[in-house]
Amino acid sequence: MDDEMTSATITVVQSSHDVPLGSFETHLASAGIGVRVVRAYDGDALPALADLGAGLLVLGGRMSAHDDEVAPWLPALRTLLLDAAHGGVPTLAVCLGAQLLAVAAGGRVEVDAPPGREAGAARIFWRPEASDDPVVRPVARAVAAAGERASVFPAMHADAVSELPDDAVWLASSNMYPFQAFRIGSALAVQFHPEADRDLVALWAQDDDVDAATVLAEIDEASERIARAGSDLAAAFAAHVLEARDRTGHGVPA
Repeated sequence: MDDEMTSATITVVQSSHDVPLGSFETHLASAGIGVRVVRAYDGDALPALADLGAGLLVLGGRMSAHDDEVAPWLPALRTLLLDAAHGGVPTLAVCLGAQLLAVAAGGRVEVDAPPGREAGAARIFWRPEASDDPVVRPVARAVAAAGERASVFPAMHADAVSELPDDAVWLASSNMYPFQAFRIGSALAVQFHPEADRDLVALWAQDDDVDAATVLAEIDEASERIARAGSDLAAAFAAHVLEARDRTGHGVPA
């Protein structure tokens, strides 16, 4: 994207080659948000807090939140997430990103958590606290306005947050796992995958412990609701980034 068309630039941290930005790339671009992708899995160094730009988006990954030997950048990423959350940086942490933030802030993440892998179309039930959240508020309200009980997002995880940090605001749950969304400071963390399109889900569903046919059937059946929810969340995050940029003056490309 040309600088003239970009209102703000955020840092995106990618921890696995097959867990990219997905549909959020288009959604953010249409809102005037540029992205700088840090491919940590490929050796890119994490930036300092002051160099994040207008926001931070931390994607999922194949490793667990405790796999520091497998992914040696995780300790620094946990610190960066927590510093961003406490430093007022608009932040979205997805799946592994959410788990890393939970661990960094004193919560617990269970590897291969019961009741097992959550895969397919997850119904996300928003708690009352979501109605006051600066990012998920319009998403939760859109669900209510449509007369629906829940948003639907793709899910693909076996690890899960089992205990929220003391200072977290609990925002959403699913039928399988309670802590699907929470906020710590300026960081929104989501266990589900708002950025995932059908192609990404199909790629992830090739894992041996996933029934790919069932997963993709669920995604196809809920495709309109999934697309709407992902677009709404991306737009809400983009608006939050731009509002913070206008308030602080940070994140404007040189």
